[in-house]
Amino acid sequence: MRGKLIVFEGVEGCGKTTQLKRSQQWFIDSGWQSLLQAKGYVSQLITTREPGGTDLGVKVRQLLLEQSIAEAMQSRAELLLYAADRAQHVDGYLTPQLHQSTLILCDRYTDSTIAYQGYGRGIDLKLISQLNDIATGGLESDLTLWLDLDAETGLARTRQRGTLDRIEQADVSFHHRVQQGFTELAQRYPQRITHIDASPPETEVAEQIQAVLSQKFSEWYGVERIKDKG
Repeated sequence: MRGKLIVFEGVEGCGKTTQLKRSQQWFIDSGWQSLLQAKGYVSQLITTREPGGTDLGVKVRQLLLEQSIAEAMQSRAELLLYAADRAQHVDGYLTPQLHQSTLILCDRYTDSTIAYQGYGRGIDLKLISQLNDIATGGLESDLTLWLDLDAETGLARTRQRGTLDRIEQADVSFHHRVQQGFTELAQRYPQRITHIDASPPETEVAEQIQAVLSQKFSEWYGVERIKDKG
């Protein structure tokens, strides 16, 4: 059985990385892992991210996010670096894992490129779609959890963490455009993207995600839903 690719998306500071880690632990604690492994539906659960999900990708991530280059990175160069990271990630890691019935939790994927480089940077959406197709070989997420949070609230959270990366340092209008991008994507692809209200406390956001995951596991694998344990 092919594995499943579950992606966590959203603006800076939306809590997606935190919720991905919480979901990983919940999968074990709730009993879903033991149940799905015992039935042979899932071999293992892994987490990954974009950019930076491979050894090569780690180097690309440094170029994309660190403020270590004197010259400004041009928008098309940025787009192509993200595409290169994704191509390596899909062919070298995601696809082989999916063929082994792995359940994958991924921090960002194709929707981020559309939201950030398309809506945020203003690059042609058709061009981005073509590059995403090339980079992914047609691999789409089975489920995308969009953690919806006001851009300014998210940026305030990132400032509390300390040093901002190159993307986080962009002006607030850029982040508002990114937020609009995610909103429109969710409206366009409701069969793939599930809205999560990321404004409540962390535990409440986690409960929303756990309910969605439990429902999806039941649909995908035809097993009885396990009562959430939090």
